[in-house]
Amino acid sequence: MEKSIIGKIGRNDPCICGSGKKYKKCCMNTQKNRNFKKEYMDKYNIILKDSQQIEGIKKSGRLLLSILDKVEKIIEPGITTNMINDLVHEEHVRSSAIPAPLNYRGFPKSVCTSVNEVICHGIPSDRILNKGDIVNVDITPILNNYYADASKTFFVGTPTRDGRKIVDIAKEALKRGINAVKPGATLGDIGFVIQNYAESLGCSVVREFVGHGVGINFHEQPQVLHYGTRGNGIKLVPGMVFTIEPMINLGKKELHVLDDNWTAVTDDNSLSAQFEQTILVTPTGCESLTPFEL
Repeated sequence: MEKSIIGKIGRNDPCICGSGKKYKKCCMNTQKNRNFKKEYMDKYNIILKDSQQIEGIKKSGRLLLSILDKVEKIIEPGITTNMINDLVHEEHVRSSAIPAPLNYRGFPKSVCTSVNEVICHGIPSDRILNKGDIVNVDITPILNNYYADASKTFFVGTPTRDGRKIVDIAKEALKRGINAVKPGATLGDIGFVIQNYAESLGCSVVREFVGHGVGINFHEQPQVLHYGTRGNGIKLVPGMVFTIEPMINLGKKELHVLDDNWTAVTDDNSLSAQFEQTILVTPTGCESLTPFEL
């Protein structure tokens, strides 16, 4: 029998297709299982991951989290974002991994560091971090050809009131987005809960940058919008692996990209924060493959 798409599934577990039926009465048949996987590839270009691929992504995720922990220990007033890049790069090399951002479409560094009004894709430089800044560090290792993707926004020294507010809201937005993931839910359900929460507190959700499938490649289908309508979009099924990475602005959602063609900043110079994890849809809900406390 063909290996299941998410490892061991019991005969009486919910079926992998999200039908609500027991696995033994639905897609347990080998041909139906194959057709189900083929349908998602043909219709949506979505790769449903098998147990071996999931384990590879998990290992990459564990490396990512160990690097994030090391980054957190050096975050303090007076360091530069280049120093963060150097640490991240060295940790990849030490672990025989490749930093996916380096040379990706011309990106010149091994990590994205986005400070204060920078929404995402900040390029590490000699910019000095000051007390009260917030900085998002976005890491994507390639370990044994598997990708994991996650980010955190850190306080530099004692946070300002606005800094703490936007970081707390961005963190909770990700938590709520993850809690919406289960078989039979839709991508629109994820976007809805994030948008509803952030906007209820007077913040805004960035539209131009989205979550994405990940694991075999850096960016895969589906795209995961952080705004939307309940019930809209592709139905979630076990074996899907994607990032949820809401970018939340303290002010308005409008942005522009700087002349380096990478750095996205808020038009109104308001603070922006982001948290990101790589999420697997399981038969009964979801599992973070890059788990950190929210």
